[in-house]
Amino acid sequence: MKILKKKSNEDIEFEKALEKLEKIVEKLESGDLSLAESLDNFSEGVELIKYCRSELNKAEEKVETVLKDNEGEFGDIVPFNEEE
Repeated sequence: MKILKKKSNEDIEFEKALEKLEKIVEKLESGDLSLAESLDNFSEGVELIKYCRSELNKAEEKVETVLKDNEGEFGDIVPFNEEE
């Protein structure tokens, strides 16, 4: 999808996607957009959320891999809890 690609066809950085998402939220909250513009922005925001969630999941998997011991078990590490 074009919103997630740079000109070189590489994925945009997580931070840039998050920044773009924040701007979209600001636009939507302003109430100054037409219905069509709001729907377009909402759709783009949903795609950015999916992308960011995917990137976070990849990062979490990498962290878990680094934290596992030689037997593939976690030590005394408490898993991340989103509700806390």
